[in-house]
Amino acid sequence: MKALERLQELLAEREWTAYKLAKESGLPQSTITNLFNRNYDPSITTLEAICGGLGITMSQFFAEGELVELSEEQYQFFSDWAVLSPEDKLLIAQLVKKLKTAK
Repeated sequence: MKALERLQELLAEREWTAYKLAKESGLPQSTITNLFNRNYDPSITTLEAICGGLGITMSQFFAEGELVELSEEQYQFFSDWAVLSPEDKLLIAQLVKKLKTAK
């Protein structure tokens, strides 16, 4: 999906105008208007500001499908999970399955 298409989708979901996006992202309204009028994809710097204004990360901007927000606890779990060895991940997965079936 092109960046402009995604941006239009996010604005429609929030019922935001280009003016509201400019205000929330700290960008001049002319910058936002020019993106749409000239069919330009935003630069990385502009996209970072836009994502900041929307309250999302660039990863969330480009994610396809439904966005899932993680709680701080879930985020910490996945951060810890990422550094485990494959063997440790297997052990944890087995433990979770046992705990789930024990209920």
